[in-house]
Amino acid sequence: MKFGEQLQQEIFPPWRLSYISYDVLKKELKTRQLDHKWNGDDEDEFVKKLENELEKVYDFVSAKLGEVEARISYCERTIQTFINNPTWSSDQNWAIMDDALTEVLFDVNDLAKFTRLNYIGFQKIIKKHDKWTGLSLKQDFIPQLRHKPLDKQRFDVAIVFISALHDLCRQRGKPRPASTVSVDPNTIGGNNNTKYWIHPDNITEVKSIIMLHLPVNIHNKEKRYEASDSAISSVYLDNDEFGLYTSLLQRDEGGEAIRFKWHGPLSNPEVFAERSTHMAEFADGNSVKERIQLASDEVHKFISGALTADEFANRLSSKGVDSTIVDDCKFVAAGIQESIKEKHLKPSCRVFYNRTSFQLPDDARVRINIDNELTFIREDNFGGVVRRGPTDWRRPDVGIDYPFSYLDENEVLRFPYAVLEAKTGQATPLWLKKLLESHLVHEVPRFSKYLHGASYLFRDRIPLLPWWLSEMEIDIRRPRATNFGLTRSKSFKPLIDGQYRRAMEAEQLRMNMVNESAGQGRKSLDSGDTKNLVDVGSSTSGKVASKEFLIGDDKPAAGSDASWENRVHRMQSTLVVKGDDPLNYGPLSEKRIKRKDREAGNLGEDINFDNGDIRLDMNDPATRRMFEKDTMFVKDPNNPNAVIPVKKVKVEPKVFFSNERTFISWLQFCALLLSVALNLLNFGDNISRICGGIFIGISAAIAIYALYQFEKRAWMINRRIVGRYDDLWGPAVLCFLLVGALIVNFYLRFR
Repeated sequence: MKFGEQLQQEIFPPWRLSYISYDVLKKELKTRQLDHKWNGDDEDEFVKKLENELEKVYDFVSAKLGEVEARISYCERTIQTFINNPTWSSDQNWAIMDDALTEVLFDVNDLAKFTRLNYIGFQKIIKKHDKWTGLSLKQDFIPQLRHKPLDKQRFDVAIVFISALHDLCRQRGKPRPASTVSVDPNTIGGNNNTKYWIHPDNITEVKSIIMLHLPVNIHNKEKRYEASDSAISSVYLDNDEFGLYTSLLQRDEGGEAIRFKWHGPLSNPEVFAERSTHMAEFADGNSVKERIQLASDEVHKFISGALTADEFANRLSSKGVDSTIVDDCKFVAAGIQESIKEKHLKPSCRVFYNRTSFQLPDDARVRINIDNELTFIREDNFGGVVRRGPTDWRRPDVGIDYPFSYLDENEVLRFPYAVLEAKTGQATPLWLKKLLESHLVHEVPRFSKYLHGASYLFRDRIPLLPWWLSEMEIDIRRPRATNFGLTRSKSFKPLIDGQYRRAMEAEQLRMNMVNESAGQGRKSLDSGDTKNLVDVGSSTSGKVASKEFLIGDDKPAAGSDASWENRVHRMQSTLVVKGDDPLNYGPLSEKRIKRKDREAGNLGEDINFDNGDIRLDMNDPATRRMFEKDTMFVKDPNNPNAVIPVKKVKVEPKVFFSNERTFISWLQFCALLLSVALNLLNFGDNISRICGGIFIGISAAIAIYALYQFEKRAWMINRRIVGRYDDLWGPAVLCFLLVGALIVNFYLRFR
């Protein structure tokens, strides 16, 4: 697809005038080229228009970012007011703030797509200019793009703040309870550890979807979050033969990856020495990740061996660290130093990325990391190029200023996609399954950042290449096959998976309650309670038989807590709704239960779910009011002794107006036909008067029929009657009458 067509398809209508005028610039290029040879005046005029377009787009993005920041600040102040004043902390107020944050989140997502689409537009038009004119505007226009950058617009900070406020709304301003689940963070390659690529067009949308279910996990919670806090840099060690690279690629038993990792800028004093081992012998064949913390000025001493594992352990002991932790750290330090010495390891490759991590506090069952702006940089001194001093363990000339435009292109590789890594326990949540199976991500099993970077930066010295390099040649984007993701309605209201946020949350709550109550429902069925239930609905036909008490022949044994009378009473007051009923009666009741109907009040506690079926205690007054209010029965046309349950719904005024409009349309046709008939009667001969009389009769009959249909439909609407509201015979009979009248007219005339 040409970019001009793609731009028109992806434009967000409310912001249409703020997009780059791509077609206008393209037409300007073509027109001037066809009229005369491109000259200096043409170049100046085109560059001026291009600068105006860049200023227009950049000012719009800056204004929108300022608006987003102001709205986030307002939400933050309001939420803080709710927390400080419990009298204002009502469910309705929290829901309003949650809706406001959702609107801001959608605007951030739209703004991210807007920025990227315009950035690509400028790249495309400059490339087209250079191709058609033979000039090199791409290099000359760099200062303007750096002065007003569109590729550096960061929306991660806004997402982090929205996530924190959204989590407060979810918890109604209360701190999250401490998790009792313990997951070993050092175990890698657990039950579910998958990696995916995300196209830049979808990064913000994927982050927004995850944020609706998991809060952003901030590394340093002692300070206010900044953009630099997401930066992570790692220096990987290897030897001249790339032994660690080869063993990791071949997944050899005992294969290692050793790196020194730090968060934030280069001046960060904390550095982690990490070792990841595949099928480690000392861990009973499990893959593990171990790390220790060093000061940045101690790393070179640690690599060279000047700082031994024993000295490192003694320092920890002097600080009062537990002896068990000291022994573990000593074991890790000794193992890393032993590998460095025996395998002649030295810094070879730096991996930089900005990470957004999602995880519930103190609950590592579900952890999701998204690494974008992934960059690989050479750290070795191979080939006579000195990149590090003799006492430097990392390059001092490289910071965290992506895209590192000051580096030579042979020393850097900018990865085009973001990398998503999902780590889950025994069961993957349903929402995460949907995300990982959607068009937004592309699965790449066993992807490794270091292996990918080394295979490119040192491709002349490496014999084996990763399998996923061939995936770089394809477009990983897929068309949107379902409603999954963030979209907007025709009125531009936010839609999550094709639903409004309230509907999405209700469905998620329903699934959670069904899963939580499945065990309780099975226990109730195993106890024999199903013999004392009223069966309402058939799972095969969707029809409801008249109430039939399914009473077992056996009576309770002597001494039982429940007498026979109690069993009969319970039998008469318990209702089972089939979850697989084609009439969808089960989900209807479930939704009402989850919403805690405002008029009926909270339902009773005796609600069980089993395999989608619902068991309600009809003795509970609130349950009975809900059931009677939301349900009615109509006769089954196929079985006079059966009834069909239907949902009582609120009748909107527009339903009555639709009935009136239909009636008026019929009357308009009658008036037209009556006018024709009167003209034939007053200004025609004998034959015309006969035809006019026929048309008058038809007009009167149609008017009376239309009035009957109008009154009948109004009666059905008022009483919520289930039946056919369309007219099967009226239009057909009218057509035959008119054709018959015309035939009579022709017959009389031709006779």
